[in-house]
Amino acid sequence: MSTVVLADDPKLDPQVFRERLDADVRVAALDAPEAFRAAVRAHGADAVVTNGGIDVTHALLAGLDTLAVYGQVSIGLDNVDLDAAAECGVTVTHAPAYCVDEVATHGIALLLACVRDVPAQDRRVRGGTWSEWAGRDLHRLAGDTVGLVSFGDIARGVAERLRGFGVDVVAYDPYVDGDVMAEHGVEKASAEGLREAADHPSVHAPLTDATRGLVDAAWFDALPERGVVVNTGRGGVVDEAALLAALDAGSVAAAGLDVFETEPPEASALVGREDVVATPHMGWYSVEARGEANGTVAADIGRVLVGADAEHAVEPEEW
Repeated sequence: MSTVVLADDPKLDPQVFRERLDADVRVAALDAPEAFRAAVRAHGADAVVTNGGIDVTHALLAGLDTLAVYGQVSIGLDNVDLDAAAECGVTVTHAPAYCVDEVATHGIALLLACVRDVPAQDRRVRGGTWSEWAGRDLHRLAGDTVGLVSFGDIARGVAERLRGFGVDVVAYDPYVDGDVMAEHGVEKASAEGLREAADHPSVHAPLTDATRGLVDAAWFDALPERGVVVNTGRGGVVDEAALLAALDAGSVAAAGLDVFETEPPEASALVGREDVVATPHMGWYSVEARGEANGTVAADIGRVLVGADAEHAVEPEEW
């Protein structure tokens, strides 16, 4: 019988794997390289599944001869060295579409919370302040331009949700044709064009060498003072030091952040500010999304264990 080791993580549901796989499913701490390697060897694991809390490198995978497949209950795989996995003969699979609805909705929620200053106003009322004049000046959203950084499924969901708000939507994604964007009522722009056009940039890009630090001081300098920055993609795409400086200078009104360069962002000066709405990388979460993510990865693990191809396997050139 095959053995599958799951990370001890609340996002993973061992029962789903036990129901769907003819395998011995074990749960272990996998949050450090030594623990990961020890668990694979101790159980003779054919498959390992995590939530992405560990860097999957050549050093991690080398010599783990029983390991055939690594699954991650996430969309993003920026923590995985796909070349190393291929070299070590390990199939990598994930759940590429499990939380599109949730993250798109969360992005809209962060945008609106920032534009209307909702969390800060709520705190003021709870503290005994009842005044519509407390806090910063608020501006009308209708007539503004929202700029989408990347135009995958989540960004397309955001564009669809924005249709009723009277805003223009532009997007930067070098891998998506303008005709595809036009089908969603979105205008294609270069990175520079988006930077100049957007009143409110919304980041949905994965973290790659090309996107790291993409949204930087030049972007914030180009925003109007009412501008809001939203990030539900990856923290490293936004230059957080530059964002902090822009907020301090008042050149950006607010930021809605579900992701940070370091998570949890214990030392980040962005957290706790009146002009930052922060959530703990939970834009993905719903009961339904958790079930779908586990089910998708479990199904692919099952395919690999019987010698078939994983439906959602990722090759190095695809990421």
